[in-house]
Amino acid sequence: MRLEKGFRMPDRKQFQNVPLPDPELMHLLEASRSKVVTEDELREQRVSFAFGNAPDSKLITKDSVRAASTHIRLL
Repeated sequence: MRLEKGFRMPDRKQFQNVPLPDPELMHLLEASRSKVVTEDELREQRVSFAFGNAPDSKLITKDSVRAASTHIRLL
């Protein structure tokens, strides 16, 4: 099927009636762009990521992941 010049495809339904973003959220996102992440914050993010992706076990706690992260080093 060949489209005529000047023919405009209709908008896809998934993009119709999309609500505007929350102004407060947009303000927070803009403010976060200039924030410098400290080493401690980055370390805690890594611990949180590892804990969240660990298998379900009563033996694995955030503190145990934090302790393990001080002993394991990647090459």
